[in-house]
Amino acid sequence: MGFQTMKRITIVVAMLVLMFVAAKPAAAQNRYIVRTTGGLSSVLNLCLSAGCQVQGSLDGPIGQTFLVTSSGNLIANIVNGLLNFLEALLGIQSVEPDQVLPFLHPPLNYIPSGLNDRTPVNYYGTTVWHGYASQPAAQIIRLTDAQKGFNISGTGIVAVIDTGVDIYHPVLYPVLLSGYDFTRNQPGASEWLDIPTLQNGNDNSQGNNNSQGPAFVQQSTAAVVDQSTAAVVDNKDYAAFGHGTMTTGIVHLVAPHAKILPLKAFSSNGTGQLSNIIAALYYAVQHKANVVNMSFDLSSPSPALSQAVSYANKASVVLVAAAGNESTSSPVYPAALKGSVVGIASTTDWDTRSSFSNYGSTDAWIAAPGEYVISTYPGGTYASSSGTSFSAPLVAGTADLLLSAKSGLSQSTAASALSHAVQLTPDLNHGRLDVYQAVSAWVNNSGSTSGSGSGSGGSGSCFLLCL
Repeated sequence: MGFQTMKRITIVVAMLVLMFVAAKPAAAQNRYIVRTTGGLSSVLNLCLSAGCQVQGSLDGPIGQTFLVTSSGNLIANIVNGLLNFLEALLGIQSVEPDQVLPFLHPPLNYIPSGLNDRTPVNYYGTTVWHGYASQPAAQIIRLTDAQKGFNISGTGIVAVIDTGVDIYHPVLYPVLLSGYDFTRNQPGASEWLDIPTLQNGNDNSQGNNNSQGPAFVQQSTAAVVDQSTAAVVDNKDYAAFGHGTMTTGIVHLVAPHAKILPLKAFSSNGTGQLSNIIAALYYAVQHKANVVNMSFDLSSPSPALSQAVSYANKASVVLVAAAGNESTSSPVYPAALKGSVVGIASTTDWDTRSSFSNYGSTDAWIAAPGEYVISTYPGGTYASSSGTSFSAPLVAGTADLLLSAKSGLSQSTAASALSHAVQLTPDLNHGRLDVYQAVSAWVNNSGSTSGSGSGSGGSGSCFLLCL
């Protein structure tokens, strides 16, 4: 019997096995992430046999990571028995469920006084509240010392994978790129689209909130907003509304001249699909981001996410991730991808570990202040919240300052510079972020040339669902 005959028989056997699996009763529409070396055709052949549907590429023009849907648990059954066979036949490397990631929000016990410190000050060409520019977190990490001492204010592009951003916010508007909304598969990354009744929230975009007092808009967030807005946002369906605007504002606080690429992979209810996160990471690299902030975590490893992280590392994109708010030393991802991602824990204003923060060398490379951090909030205003979500962008902004001080930054050199931190307790690994020390260590590292990094960004008309 010839090789070609054997190959045809093998393919027929494979199809019969897959058809048998497909004959099982369907449950609900399930989502899976498929990695392949065989491109789109291999995934189409898989789905032709298995009864699944290819929804699109997650890695843009690379064509090796795809989102597929199935009416039953077909792919999981394939993984259990036939993955090695399929890898040899079609180039399929892995199949995994498309997980839903939740945001976990530590409660806010009081409203910080900085939300009442609304004296307007000039901050690198933009008018901001004094309580934002001079808040304790900025002082603790010696931000001003580094900015003035090394004459740096940011460069290039920082991508923020989150719930989107208030695209009208007067503080952020000058530095925002158009970004992309992976929850809707369309250009732009506005948070306002998640709340139809507040889509005209830009009416408040001039930040004229001095007559309003700060109030809790969620158990985890206090903001300076009018009563009608607070009433709408105080709803579990909008539990994460403003999260992306806040993380973006913290990056801007540290690196005010960096362009920011907002990538909306989460909805305002605080959940996001793993597939959207992976697509956003590829998009960030392909649109010339220098640094990526990831203020989220998942409890189990993902082969597709790990591959996206590796792709970013090879492009010398610095990845920063929150260590998580579960108060555990168990690994969470992507922070636990040691050597590939810098994981950030949270500290109090008194340099102790925050009670909610994950800890240990697996998740945390360093820590940064993460309690009662003040940042920008939708409606041209400001808010305060706590969590490693708000520690991470302090470090992402610092990574951009490193690039502003000297070119040639990579994941490993950024991690090395950031490790020059204030030593605290062993569970916080290298200690608490000190921007001045980090920049000094990088500038005095003789492995790179002086100069500023740069990049350019934009957005295509289609990313996730283009075949």
